[in-house]
Amino acid sequence: MKSRTPRSPFPAVTLRAPRLTLRPVADADAPALFAIFSDRDVMRYWSRPPMADPEEAVALVRDIQAGCARGEALQLAVERNGEGRAIGTCTLFHFHRASRRAELGYALARPHWGQGLMHEALTRLVGYAFGELGLNRLEADIDPRNAASARSLARLGFRKEGTLRERWIVGDEVSDSDLYGLLRTEWPPR
Repeated sequence: MKSRTPRSPFPAVTLRAPRLTLRPVADADAPALFAIFSDRDVMRYWSRPPMADPEEAVALVRDIQAGCARGEALQLAVERNGEGRAIGTCTLFHFHRASRRAELGYALARPHWGQGLMHEALTRLVGYAFGELGLNRLEADIDPRNAASARSLARLGFRKEGTLRERWIVGDEVSDSDLYGLLRTEWPPR
């Protein structure tokens, strides 16, 4: 297989899955992103506190769009087909082009948990990463207490590769990070 690296900047990418569309984040997504990233349950295991001001979501949209334009990250809004409202995001970031490696991140609004939607979105994004982008390795870093996220990664074929002790301090809370990895040769999972 010919080695490819992600193009910079990213083209406007839209990925379709049976129940979902992953699409570029638009200015109009700011209220939905605020609803997601201000929810304490959604943000419980993140490396930053929940948003407190809707302007933070406006700034996030600008940052996402700029990161995509520079080819630094590919963060896509996740929406149910035909609904036109973001219910989450999926992200490829921290690209190491020479090693054809990136990190994977994701968030989903709480009302949509437990329906297999994030698995569907991540399956499509991981396939895109190993296919069209030609990546060789994906990594994810999660709080060890986040059992649902660990199950999601395992279902995709990711393997836990280690723990970084006391990696994050959010507010006054110190937490570890479990590191997961998935190789192109392991995709799709058996």
